[in-house]
Amino acid sequence: MRTQRQVVDYSLQKRAVLRELLAGRVGTYDVCDASPYLKNAARFHGEPTDRRCPICRSENLTLVHYIYGDELKQSAGQARTLTELPVLAMTLREFQVFVVEVCLGCDWNHLVEQYLLGRDGLTGDSDGTNEQGAAGAEGAGRRRREAQR
Repeated sequence: MRTQRQVVDYSLQKRAVLRELLAGRVGTYDVCDASPYLKNAARFHGEPTDRRCPICRSENLTLVHYIYGDELKQSAGQARTLTELPVLAMTLREFQVFVVEVCLGCDWNHLVEQYLLGRDGLTGDSDGTNEQGAAGAEGAGRRRREAQR
């Protein structure tokens, strides 16, 4: 997605949780605790992956994208499909996306990443900074040509 910015990846935290589980310092019930709401969001709005669950290794993981932002009002906190995000990114100034992986078999869930989306991340912002920069470069090139004559 071209407006995606300020990405935070939680893969190191996931590895630490799995390491604690394998060492026996954390129980399976502590990490396999997906709520019914999260599981329903995974069923109806989730994006299936080809990655196996690190706990049960029998089910594929599903990614759920939750959106938050001031402009969303009542829609904040809802799960959205991956195809809806670019449309929202072009209509809203800025909102945050949280990606959670879920196993529908054993209830494993973990925050995978978070990032910002929205029109504020486009290169041609409406404040005119890029347009002024292009006009300034054009004028400098014109002055250089005139000086060479």
